[in-house]
Parts: sequence; C-alpha cells; structure tokens
Amino acid sequence: MYLEKLELLIDGVWRQGSTGAGEDLINPATAQTIARLPHASAADLDEALAASAKGFKVWKAMTAIQRFAVMDKAADLIEARKAEIARTLTMENGKPLAEALGEVQFSADVTRWYAEEGKRAYGRIVPARLPGVRQMVFKEPVGPVAGFAAWNFPASNVIRKIAGALGAGCSIIIKPAEETPGTAVAFGRCFQDAGLPAGVLNIVFGVPAEVSSHLLSSPIPRKVSLTGSTAVGKLLQKQAADTLKRCTMELGGHSPVIVHADANLEKTLDTVVAFKFRNAGQVCTSPTRFYVHESLYEPFIDGFATRTRRIRIGNGLDEGTQMGPMIAPRRLDVMDSFVADARAKGAEIVTGGERIGNQGYFYAPTLMKNVPDDALIMSEEPFGPLAPTTTFSTFDEVIERANSLPFGLASFVFTQNGTFAQKTEMALEAGMVGVNHMMVSTAETPFGGINESGYGSESGIEGLEAYLRTKFVTEI
Repeated sequence: MYLEKLELLIDGVWRQGSTGAGEDLINPATAQTIARLPHASAADLDEALAASAKGFKVWKAMTAIQRFAVMDKAADLIEARKAEIARTLTMENGKPLAEALGEVQFSADVTRWYAEEGKRAYGRIVPARLPGVRQMVFKEPVGPVAGFAAWNFPASNVIRKIAGALGAGCSIIIKPAEETPGTAVAFGRCFQDAGLPAGVLNIVFGVPAEVSSHLLSSPIPRKVSLTGSTAVGKLLQKQAADTLKRCTMELGGHSPVIVHADANLEKTLDTVVAFKFRNAGQVCTSPTRFYVHESLYEPFIDGFATRTRRIRIGNGLDEGTQMGPMIAPRRLDVMDSFVADARAKGAEIVTGGERIGNQGYFYAPTLMKNVPDDALIMSEEPFGPLAPTTTFSTFDEVIERANSLPFGLASFVFTQNGTFAQKTEMALEAGMVGVNHMMVSTAETPFGGINESGYGSESGIEGLEAYLRTKFVTEI
C-alpha cells in the first residue's frame, strides 16, 4: 500500500490545489493507480512565490549555526524514516528497494553535508592599496530559488536542490517530477518536523511547462536549478534570461566507456554490468556507449552476456529483484525504436531487445554487438537498459569517437596502466571521469557536466557556491 499523503506545501501549510485539478500516480511495476496528485493553480503558485520571498527574509536572518541545527535534525528524521520513504520511492519509481534505501541514505548524507558546509561560506579580507582602507568580500545567499527535479532519482535529485539552497541561506520552491512526488513530500515533512520556518521550503506540482513558465516569469526567484533533459534545459534557460536569473543546469549525457587492452576484464565486467542496469539504465551517468579494444572484444561480449542473463527482473518491492521497470509506457516505445534502428544498421542483439512481463513497464536488459557509429543509439541517450558495444584499435581513434557528441556529463575508463589512465582522463571532454570504477556522485564532490550536458555543479563546495553571490565592501 502507498502510504504517503500527496499534498502541496505552501507557506508552511500542507494542502490540496485550489481548483481540484490533479493527476493519477501510477506504479510502473503494476501499471495500477496508487494515489491522486494535486496540481497547483496559478493562484497557488503566486502564494508559493510570496511565501518564498517572506521565508527567505526569515531564513537569511538566521545564523549559519541556527540553520545547521534545523538541517541536521531534518537529516536525522530522513534517516529515521528511511525504510518508509524508500518504500514510497520504489512504488512510484520502480527501482529495487535496496537501491531506494541507498538513495534515501544518500539524501540524509547530503543534507548533513550542506548543513555543515553552510557554516563555512567564508569571505575574505583583501589588503588595500591605501592606508586606513579596509576591503572585505562577503558571501551571501542569492535569494529565493526555483528548483525542478527529474523522476529517475526522486530522492537525490530533489535533496541536492533543497539542501544546497537551505545550506546557503536561500528559500526554495521545488517542483519534483509528477511521476515521483511522494519522496519529495516525505522530505518536506521531515524539514517541517525539524522546525524549518514557514515559506522556506515550498513544494508544488502541476503541468510542468505551465509551472515552470509561471515561476520563471516572476522576479522573485533569483536562481534556477534544473535536473532534466537538454531540451528542457535550453527552454528554461531562455525563460530565466528575461529576469537574469542565475542557472545551474544538470542535463542529459551519453557516457562513453573505454575499455583498454590491458584492463582487468573480470573486474571491469562486474562493474559495468552492475552500473549499466542500475535503475533500469535510467541514470544520466549510466554507461551508454561501450568502446572495447579489439583484442578484448569477444571475451568482453561473452562475459557481459553471461552477467546480463543472470539479472533478476521484477517488482522493486520483491526480495532479490535487481532491476525494476521503466518509468512509463512511452519509454518502452523508445527502447523498441533504438533496438529496431540498431538492428537495421547491422548490429547484433546478443540478449534482450524486447518487452517482458504481462503487467507493468518492463524491458529486458539488452546487449548489442558491433553497433555502428551511425546507429541512433550511439548519438542519442537511450536512458534505458540498452548496452551498445563496438570495438576500437588505437588511442586517438577512440578518443575522437568518445568526444564526438555535444554531451559531456560522465565518461569512464578501464586500464591497469596509471600513465595511460591519466592520458585518457585528460583527453576526455566530460565534467566527471571515473577510472576503473563508476562512483562519480558523492555529497562532497561536484556533480555536473559541460557542453550540452549543462553547466554548474551540485554537491561539493561548488554546489554551495551556486547559491551564493559575492558582495565587496570597502570602507575608510
């Protein structure tokens, strides 16, 4: 049973939308309706904007140590309610419960990290050229924030925006994805129960284009943070330009994986297969283009296929499930189109390549062999459980192919040669590079891409800096 009560949070009050509009929430593992999600009207959004302006004044006036106390308590509550929140996450997103538990724990860790780091938003004293003059640089919160989060990580996508804004002293209106609302609502209740002042955190839902255009047309938000597609990022950036709002854009990727001839094959396979099918491949840093040195290709394919066939697929709440469903039927159609195009262009489907099950939105983990560079999947992010592979011969060749797309979020390299690893990581055009592992996301390290994968970072000191502005004061 889905236990979270879905409501809007506006000015410290949980409520339904003023017009009664809303939509059904669907469990992707069963295709059944599990709750009703309220939509915010234009009047509701105006109330949220006014509340965020009021809440910002209150929250900014508090000391960093006072803000820390509230956020630290919220982190404790997230951790204490981890099992309940993770169950909600799995029911609305589909990922296995073990993955959901890890994501909720990560959210508690992120909240604690930003709470601590907010106490270290340091300025500096700059020696003056004239006697008797003092020159000071201050860091201060940029103002109310509008945040938009994607459905693939209902906890971490949301909490990075909430905790980053609050840690810097900003208020925030967050619009989580309508496919996965309950996790954000649960977090909102944790912050409220921790004593967060009214208006500092507002949570709204609705038709995405209508909500974003309404919030971004207002002069109240001074900062926009988006986790979403490149197309949506470009649109929101244009809308934000009218009022010169600062932006952080965490957008799509298409992560190349380079497996050099000297890679430890068994360790490489254990790593890449697990990460490829995590969250059914619905991960912006998921490995999505596999370039394998020709000398390792056949054993790589054999080992990849063997591991892929062992993956246990099912409802994320069922014990032992390793991969859950896609988020919605539209994603199944996209997978079919990628597979059909690759097959038409000469690729071999080694395993998978089809929908499975008689309920829910399940797609088989799929391995493709000898996929040509002109196949659609090699240039467009699949965002699903599809693994296209091909061979390479030389270093310069594989670097050119890996860097051939306009995206630059994450890239991965496998080699046992330290010098070769450094040469590769420096040649790749990406915001994040993993060498011999794929854990590129932690609370304390910057997460973000370059080129059409966006700009700015979440997490790390860079993530806090994104919500701060600089003020210079000189006095005599």
